[in-house]
Amino acid sequence: MDIEEFFESMPFAQLLGVEITDAEDGHAAGYIEMREDLSWNADRVMAHGGVTFTLADTVGGAALVSRVDQPVPTIDMRIDYLSAGTGDLRAEADVVRLGGDVGTVDVDVYATEDDTLIATARGVYKTG
Repeated sequence: MDIEEFFESMPFAQLLGVEITDAEDGHAAGYIEMREDLSWNADRVMAHGGVTFTLADTVGGAALVSRVDQPVPTIDMRIDYLSAGTGDLRAEADVVRLGGDVGTVDVDVYATEDDTLIATARGVYKTG
């Protein structure tokens, strides 16, 4: 399975502009270019929480798919927002547990401009 192509062909990921830049051996990385229409603030471009969440969920899923080579629906995801995302965002994800039925992934989301940690997330996905 071409993981980058699989995730980038998802209509919602295309709409937001999510790009998977790396996915192998239980690790994935991705990126989203911040745009005005993804902002929650009309006066200043600041990533809506849903944009940050979608980046984390997509990159987390890609990390797990790199291990199981099949789609992995999200069961649950918890995210902590730590700082406002005022520019482009990147995410790094690592599989922390892979079971027969579920897998768990930790994801960190950063501002690309200065590597500020924007959010941390833990996702649980169906693997079997």
